[in-house]
Amino acid sequence: MQIVIYLMIYGASILMAINIYMYLLFSEHIRKRGNWNSEHRILMIPIVLLVMFLAGYLAIAIWGHPDLIMAAILLGGSIFVLVMLILIRGATDRIQENEHLEAELLAAEEASKAKTFFLSNMSHDIRTPLNAIIGYTTLAKREGLTAEEQAQYIDKIENAGRQLLDIVNDVLEMSRIESGKIHLEPVPMNLENCIRDAGDLVRNQLTMKNIDFTVSCRIEHKWVLCDKNLLNRALMNLLCNAGKFTGEGGRIILSVEELSADAQTGRYDICVIDNGIGMSQDFVTQIFTPFERERTSTVSGIEGTGLGMAITKSIIDLMEGEIQVNTEKGKGTEFIIHASFPLVEARDEKKEKGLIRRFDGKRVLLVEDNPVNTEIAAMLLSQAGFEVKTAENGRMAVDRIASSENGYYDLVLMDIQMPVMNGYEAAKAIRALDNPDLASLPVIAMTANAFREDEEKAAEAGMQGHIAKPLDPDAMMETIYRVLGQDQRSS
Repeated sequence: MQIVIYLMIYGASILMAINIYMYLLFSEHIRKRGNWNSEHRILMIPIVLLVMFLAGYLAIAIWGHPDLIMAAILLGGSIFVLVMLILIRGATDRIQENEHLEAELLAAEEASKAKTFFLSNMSHDIRTPLNAIIGYTTLAKREGLTAEEQAQYIDKIENAGRQLLDIVNDVLEMSRIESGKIHLEPVPMNLENCIRDAGDLVRNQLTMKNIDFTVSCRIEHKWVLCDKNLLNRALMNLLCNAGKFTGEGGRIILSVEELSADAQTGRYDICVIDNGIGMSQDFVTQIFTPFERERTSTVSGIEGTGLGMAITKSIIDLMEGEIQVNTEKGKGTEFIIHASFPLVEARDEKKEKGLIRRFDGKRVLLVEDNPVNTEIAAMLLSQAGFEVKTAENGRMAVDRIASSENGYYDLVLMDIQMPVMNGYEAAKAIRALDNPDLASLPVIAMTANAFREDEEKAAEAGMQGHIAKPLDPDAMMETIYRVLGQDQRSS
């Protein structure tokens, strides 16, 4: 009987030692799952008590004279503590799992609310320019209008179309940023000219609102290595934002200041300052969150998707810069971009101006399945001097080129998304023709697939250029001129 009693005591001691070890693991586990620094001393109390129990067990086992009842109590207590630790561990895991699920649910609900608000804004913002396009088109078709009145309506239709395009571009740009598809492509550029060019793009719009707009450049090292397109996009977002929220008679300042420079790097502050309606301090913390717009009666009447500032912040982050916001309700807003750019040697900036590209006598094969797009592109090409032939899909284009005489076509403009054979497949088929002269025919993609990766796909398919839709006539002719590699112009 005495042997059984001592076996029970020793078993209780071993169980208590296991309990101490399990509690140590448990306390470490909950510390990793949450911030328990303030409860550290409380978590230590059970360890101290368990160690004291273990010391008492061992003392009884070595020096005491336990009886059967005491041994049973000790063993039962140890088993009870073990069971309780297991239950508490499971309950704690379930509580923390529920908290995690609640946090995810709350985040999903917030995201859903933001997207619902975004879709509501989008419905309004898309319908506004569409209403203008449809309305002014109806007015422009009325009989008895003067040429000047028709021209005014056409200008308004064009402005509404560009506004609609900006909305679509913002949504697509944000999607690309979130998926990590935007990368820097730095080129040597004149930073001062970039700032002034951005100002020139919005000057007329601001002048129409009677806004005093000034551009200030205080820099010594002008030539830097930077992604000009992305920087210009960020500046345009800030300037357009300032223009939206600054009333008539207001003031906007665009400035760049060189803070310091060494042999390799220049550090600059680029500022956009306005004295418009400003923002509340609560909204400043959310201004760079996608789809967010301040909910006030004034802001609600102004077009916008709530993506411009999020895109700007992502661009500046990509450039490893910082953007700072200083604002006060009713007094205006100041955005400051803190950026560093590698310095490069100055380049020759002489450019030919006032020249119109001409391609008289040249034949182009326009491959496009959409009749409206075909009509618009053919008209632009004809005005530039081209003789235009058309094909409705890639298969038809390849057949016409393969059956043509050497040198008949000077250029192919190729849509990408077409039935029967798409543009990539058609370009590869042209490059695979047995006749080397036909296989080397210049091919330019002309497509609504307008992202950088689309340009890369076009190049991989054997195309020498990329023209994005909607068509920009000047950019279109410059791309064609570059690909054809000849100077046929008139001033």
